[in-house]
Amino acid sequence: MKKFFALLLSLSMVLSLAACGSKGNSNDSQTDGETASDLHLGYDINTGENHYGPYYDDWSDKTDEELFEEALKEDTTINVYATSSKMMKVEEGFEAAYPGLDLVVSDLKTDEVLSKAKIEHDTGNITADVLQTKDVNGNVFHEWYNQDILEPYYPKDICSHIDEGYLKYGYPLYASQSMWYYNTKAFPDGQPIHSWWEIIEKNEDGTQKYRLFTKEIGQESAYLSLFASFINNADEMAQSYKDTYGKDLEYTYDASSFDFEVPENNAGVEYLWRFSQAKMTFISDGDELVLAVHNSTAEDPALCLASAGKIGNRDESGYDIAWCLNLEPYTALLNLECLFIAKGTNSPAGARLFIRYVTGGADGKSEGMKPFKKEGNWPIRDDVEDKKNPAELTELGARANDLSAIYDIYLDVQEMWTYWLSQNLKMK
Repeated sequence: MKKFFALLLSLSMVLSLAACGSKGNSNDSQTDGETASDLHLGYDINTGENHYGPYYDDWSDKTDEELFEEALKEDTTINVYATSSKMMKVEEGFEAAYPGLDLVVSDLKTDEVLSKAKIEHDTGNITADVLQTKDVNGNVFHEWYNQDILEPYYPKDICSHIDEGYLKYGYPLYASQSMWYYNTKAFPDGQPIHSWWEIIEKNEDGTQKYRLFTKEIGQESAYLSLFASFINNADEMAQSYKDTYGKDLEYTYDASSFDFEVPENNAGVEYLWRFSQAKMTFISDGDELVLAVHNSTAEDPALCLASAGKIGNRDESGYDIAWCLNLEPYTALLNLECLFIAKGTNSPAGARLFIRYVTGGADGKSEGMKPFKKEGNWPIRDDVEDKKNPAELTELGARANDLSAIYDIYLDVQEMWTYWLSQNLKMK
């Protein structure tokens, strides 16, 4: 549904790059529009096809020692554009492990990583070597690979320890997700909800069972992507409702206000509609979200949707909070922080050596992974022990993110949410 939009966007960007006199897209040398491009991942505007990872090339087989030797012969300053401040804690260890190389980390917002890399590409002044960013709605995969701004790197020996499903859209650093939190004092016997439908459940008198706290869904691409996944997995949502309440779901949403086709009798759309009509409190700060749950009581219970990493407030500040695990039909989507090579880097070997280092190296024991081992982050290598989390990745009830399916409907879901939320009388 959205690939035509992506086609127009990508074409306009290619034209703008040509107008700026940049080195342009790898497809520029083609004279026949029917000739397949050499695009390795992402949406190919020439063929209309998606290309998925893992993608292995000559770099994939090189060892740490081989890359180090080559890195000393090229630009020895390696610039990393990262969305996590924890990346700065890697500098000292990396430079000690590989003397002669200088690591420079820039702590940027998610959108700044790619926009900054694009400006460098357009002007031909490429500074970045490694890019760290998260793709939660397919935007990076479908709209950035084909601009020749970033390229994939999959070290084959390390990838052999990663489920191939996690390698489809990029090379992952770690997995994270958002979780529903409950108050452990209010519910000493364990989590009060076991399905997404129970989150918006009402009491017999029609009042809302739980006070809900969350960031504004429409402004959080990860949350919108999660709701989009419910629409793509409507059968599972319908079965979850039946399993929860012992009866079939009744569809109540009206899609007549939209100028695009909304599927009929879709349990995911029904959930989006019902959730948009609940009474919610929007809080932008994750620490304040879990604090609201900590301050709630059994008589006035609350739930909040926040980053899994906010569980740290339990130990650091004594909050009475815990995750709700194994919700039906699934708890969350696994969001993967991924690492890419900046196309045109002057440090191609050094950039790849750093990526290997920060994801554990050949044996999974490099110090590069240490800053990212915390509650709410999960290593995705099967040979790396996770001692920080109270639940392992396989015990969360989460699932891999199907970015292509979400990308196709993401803008529609955003429009539905925004419009339906504006009709919510409880929020006025």
